[in-house]
Amino acid sequence: MLKCKQVTHLLSEAQDRELSVSEKLPLKMHLLMCQGCRNFKQQMSFLREACRSYTSERTDTEK
Repeated sequence: MLKCKQVTHLLSEAQDRELSVSEKLPLKMHLLMCQGCRNFKQQMSFLREACRSYTSERTDTEK
């Protein structure tokens, strides 16, 4: 079973690369049981989208 520290590392890695099946399965199992890590995953997704949106808006206004 993965520990929360390992899960947060994998979630961070997943933002930049495709995780292997051997990484995904224990990750999904942990996320089913851990609300804190599910919250962290949602926060990471929100921040990534906010940064993309901000960058996109800045690029559009500079044109």
